[in-house]
Amino acid sequence: MAKKAKKPRAASPAVYKLIEIVGTSHESFADAAATGIKTASKSLRDLRVAEVTKLDVKIENGKLVYRAKLKVSFKYHGED
Repeated sequence: MAKKAKKPRAASPAVYKLIEIVGTSHESFADAAATGIKTASKSLRDLRVAEVTKLDVKIENGKLVYRAKLKVSFKYHGED
């Protein structure tokens, strides 16, 4: 007897919130972006997508500080 094919599960409706953050680093732009995501993940649940929207360099006391501005989305759970 042939097995009945399973229907693919439809994704349940969800809402995502979008915020902007700025990560910094003394090493590189990639490190700045990673720092921003790592820090955001400590207080935000279900991070989904991060888009780098701007890169710039700040000069502090003659040293470069790499900055990455990111739009970060995460699943919105409402009031818990």
